[in-house]
Amino acid sequence: MTETRTPRVIPPARGGEKDPQIHVYYGYGKGKTTCCVGLAVRALGAGKRVALVQFDKGYDGEHEHYSERRILRGLEGIDLYPTGCERMRPDGSFRFGVEEGDLKESGRGLEIAQRLIQTGDQDLLILDEVLAAAAYGLLKQGDVMGLLDLYDAGRRCELVLSGHKVWKALVERADLVTEMRKVKHYYAKGTPARVGIEF
Repeated sequence: MTETRTPRVIPPARGGEKDPQIHVYYGYGKGKTTCCVGLAVRALGAGKRVALVQFDKGYDGEHEHYSERRILRGLEGIDLYPTGCERMRPDGSFRFGVEEGDLKESGRGLEIAQRLIQTGDQDLLILDEVLAAAAYGLLKQGDVMGLLDLYDAGRRCELVLSGHKVWKALVERADLVTEMRKVKHYYAKGTPARVGIEF
């Protein structure tokens, strides 16, 4: 039997670090934050500095609901900025809606992102769920576009944005856009979110 070989693809020349790009990972499929965390780990493995700002994924200093942060906090070279109010109630139910505290925390996340874009020393800046914050009234689309204006004034690092929804002007500005599309999900069979898999 003859073996079929895939043609060898020659990667671009190394040294693209001088050409930072805007990534957008969006959609209703599972995997956006997972992708962001994977990219952060890859960058850290390459000796790069990472800043991860998470919107609407608060941490009160005691109850940590996002398992990846337990590991990330122990890695050198990454700065974590969780923002948002606690949404998990003591009985395990989830609080929906937007309250004053949620708006305040999103504003804090926006200020952190602005500062990091302008003066941060990171090689990779991830704004996890910033697009969801814009989609659900915690931020405005104009706030996100304002971040891109700051970024384009002097691209200093790779920039990643994630969340559920995108809009035309954002897609046009981004250099890479990946949609996470749900084809099938075990939630539909009643399987709840599980520690270490969904959070």
